[in-house]
Amino acid sequence: MSERSALTRLTGNGNGNGECGEKDCPNVYRDETDGGIVVQGDHCAAFQPPAGEALVKIPEDVLREAVRALGW
Repeated sequence: MSERSALTRLTGNGNGNGECGEKDCPNVYRDETDGGIVVQGDHCAAFQPPAGEALVKIPEDVLREAVRALGW
């Protein structure tokens, strides 16, 4: 994964530190090194993903906010 400095935050209140607790999570970021989308959210235990992967649950309104930020 890329360095944190390469991530542009697309959602949340913009505190930028990646820590939740100020009603600013979950978050969606864009990885400027390759254009990938990175999500930060509550762990989802619906099934065990392959090694090196994780499941997170992102509310629809947060994804819509990220899409608007990208102009899609």
